[in-house]
Amino acid sequence: MAEAEFLLEEASRYLKPEDVEHIRIAIEFSREAHQGQTRQSGDPYVTHPIAVARMLTPLHLDVQSIIAALLHDVVEDTDITTAQIAEKFGTPVAELVDGLSKLEKIQFETREDAQAENFRKMLLAMARDVRVILIKLADRLHNMRTLDSMRPDKCARIARETMEIYAPIANRLGLNEIYQELQDLSFKYIHPNRYAVLAKALKVARGNRREIVSKILDAIRSQLEKKLIHADVTGREKNIYSIYKKMQAKSLAFSEVLDIYGFRVLVDDFASCYVGLGALHALYKPIPGKFKDYIAIPKSNGYQSLHSTLIGPFGAPIEVQIRTREMHKIADAGVASHWMYKTGPANINELHKKTHQWLQELLESLNNSNSSAEFMEHLKVDLFPDAVYVFTPKGKILSLPRGATAVDFAYSVHTDIGDRCIAVKINHELVPLRSELKNGDRVEIITTAHAKPNPAWLSYVTTNKARGHIRHFLKTMQSGESEQLGERLLNQALHTLGIKSAELTEANWNKLFNATGIKTRQEILADIGLGRRLNMVVARQLTGKTDTHETLASPAISIQGTEGMAVQFAACCHPIPGDPIIGIIKNGQGLVVHTHDCPALRKVHNGQWLDVVWDKNITRTFAVNLKLLVANQRGVLAKVAAAIADAESNIENVSFSNEGEYTALHFTLEVNNRQHLAGIMRSMRAIPEVIRIIRVQNT
Repeated sequence: MAEAEFLLEEASRYLKPEDVEHIRIAIEFSREAHQGQTRQSGDPYVTHPIAVARMLTPLHLDVQSIIAALLHDVVEDTDITTAQIAEKFGTPVAELVDGLSKLEKIQFETREDAQAENFRKMLLAMARDVRVILIKLADRLHNMRTLDSMRPDKCARIARETMEIYAPIANRLGLNEIYQELQDLSFKYIHPNRYAVLAKALKVARGNRREIVSKILDAIRSQLEKKLIHADVTGREKNIYSIYKKMQAKSLAFSEVLDIYGFRVLVDDFASCYVGLGALHALYKPIPGKFKDYIAIPKSNGYQSLHSTLIGPFGAPIEVQIRTREMHKIADAGVASHWMYKTGPANINELHKKTHQWLQELLESLNNSNSSAEFMEHLKVDLFPDAVYVFTPKGKILSLPRGATAVDFAYSVHTDIGDRCIAVKINHELVPLRSELKNGDRVEIITTAHAKPNPAWLSYVTTNKARGHIRHFLKTMQSGESEQLGERLLNQALHTLGIKSAELTEANWNKLFNATGIKTRQEILADIGLGRRLNMVVARQLTGKTDTHETLASPAISIQGTEGMAVQFAACCHPIPGDPIIGIIKNGQGLVVHTHDCPALRKVHNGQWLDVVWDKNITRTFAVNLKLLVANQRGVLAKVAAAIADAESNIENVSFSNEGEYTALHFTLEVNNRQHLAGIMRSMRAIPEVIRIIRVQNT
């Protein structure tokens, strides 16, 4: 078989003869295992693993990787087991094959669940050994190259998955050529007509622009020679999908996309990159804002290069990339350069460490996912194509996805910093935590020991790590607080039935566990606290009491204000201690406290209400909204602020609006209770310019 001989020949260029012999044995093993099996195209199945193994030889992957590629489907598609592979080819090969095998033996309710679990398994294997994903990417690339024989709907589904997951992973690992080919092939099957039209137009343009490209190449080489810079200069055609993305982003026709060619300059050393850049800027005028220095600040996948867009002959923009030959090796092979150039520069090892750290962080956040959909959302969000580069106060550079906020930065520094952050300084100025970061920002996080994550952060964080840690913290905190509330609600229901909680036996609880399928008291109590189960129903299930006539009056639940997420104060009416209140249990939210006259209560059935009262020893403060109508005179705001401070209250927020001849001041204040609020309002009324004060409720 010609393909097998090509594989052995390519492997022999960098592997020992005994390793090549092991590959020959693996080829025969794979051929026998897949005997009689064919691909959709009709070719013998063994052609696929051999083709995948051949894709790994340019990356100089070791003999274990090549053998694992040859055997990657035998566990799934034949009777051969992982144990048999371990016995014949060693445990490392068996572990690689196992990491590549799907979870075929487990039945899932939906395709999404199966897909999510297979990716989770693959990521776990990647974290242990990054060679797993290199083999998987080669496998996916060969499948994409030979997709024509499948149904169009299946082709589109596989192509979409490739575009959303595999191509970004290749990009994240610095495998640039694989990344671009996966993009083009995915585009071909997702939008076949658009691909065909663009491919045809590109073929025509290639012929028309050959003379221009040749002229630019000669000019660049001549200019660099004048500056005594030894360089290899090549012209390259941009891939079809990147041209399509540019057309979409800027609403251009193909004829308007002038920079379909780029030029690459490879030089001997670091200094020559910048000297060469100056030489080319003298040759062709650079376009302002179109210069990127990825040498000083490398991309997260280890890529280093200078990028500049210049105005070439006939006014056409041309993109030039300048880098050293060492940088080019990493740009081509990415994390695989760890195997290709083991004695190479230190930044190859640094790239390998960064990749391992990224995988660990990804797995850590995925463990906090509640569902397959959330898992896939995490995975896709994390595989961002763009990045911003920001500085810590000590000058360390951190790479974050475009759109990342100060909270994302805090979690990227350390989980504890994220959990305890309360404010941020960007370029020495205090700004909101939701502020988006820009390239070159200097970011300083301010923390306190007792701070904790805020649920509102989830609406603006973008990184996988931040979202995962916030969700995990809130889930843990909510569970504990909900258990405490659930216990109080259950005790209230038991009191109504004339039973004390201490009278319940293990038999009572076991009967409830059997009836509900839940295994622990904590889960039952948390469900009650979150409103997923009614306390009275659980009390009757525990006690077996169904007679509704033998009940006592229910004691009111005491609200302390320190219950955390299990008890929420309604934003529609803003209750404070001293207000008559009523509670409503909402599914998934727990106990929500309203004022007794809140209009929102009209929509709630009486059976959902709970008697609640304020505890006598509340120490926390509550937010209250006030609207003041004041005479439009100088200094009135200062007088009002002074009165608020004298009454020992803090201003959380203030805004203004004009109402005819008066000005409306809108305050959010921190108050202890209704009496405290009354004292604040008395102080304000003593100010002559204050015309009217209104407590704003039912917003």
